[in-house]
Amino acid sequence: MKFCTQCGSAVDLRIPEGDNVPRHVCARCGEIHYLNPKVVVGTVARWEDRVLMCRRAIEPRYGLWTLPAGFLENDETTIEGAMRETLEEAAARVKIKQLYTLFNLPHINQVYVMFLADLTAPEFGPGPESLEVTLCDERDIPWDDIAFPVIEQTLKLYFEDRRRGRFGVHSGDIVRLPGPRRAFEVRMLRD
Repeated sequence: MKFCTQCGSAVDLRIPEGDNVPRHVCARCGEIHYLNPKVVVGTVARWEDRVLMCRRAIEPRYGLWTLPAGFLENDETTIEGAMRETLEEAAARVKIKQLYTLFNLPHINQVYVMFLADLTAPEFGPGPESLEVTLCDERDIPWDDIAFPVIEQTLKLYFEDRRRGRFGVHSGDIVRLPGPRRAFEVRMLRD
């Protein structure tokens, strides 16, 4: 951040009085700009024994597969956002059943909130951010072409829970490991 959104003057990165984290502070009006993590919402949308998957038509990770999800908008609940994203990316309407996963991704300043949902009908298709949309059995999931580690982890938990016949709520952190490879560690919160 270079300029204040209140008055347009230059900002300095410093620790404001009474704080302990560097913030962008306006040199003229004193406005403190808090940059906080973004919330991503989405669904594990089901029809019978299959899950709705979207192949990305946008960067990052163009051409790879994901669950319908995207950034939460202002003045929107997480459930409303998850339903909107599913409609936008997959032209599908869903009924939300429960909160399913909550993952922190501190390396990219995001929090993922995913809901279990049922399609209201087996009607879907690609939206502007998807190349294609399909329903997948577990054996049909393109595991080697999943766009994001958080989506892979959510799918693994879903199929494990389905085998057990019981769906819980899962939470944890997905942390990028140091080094040039795209390696991640999943740290689940356990009872």
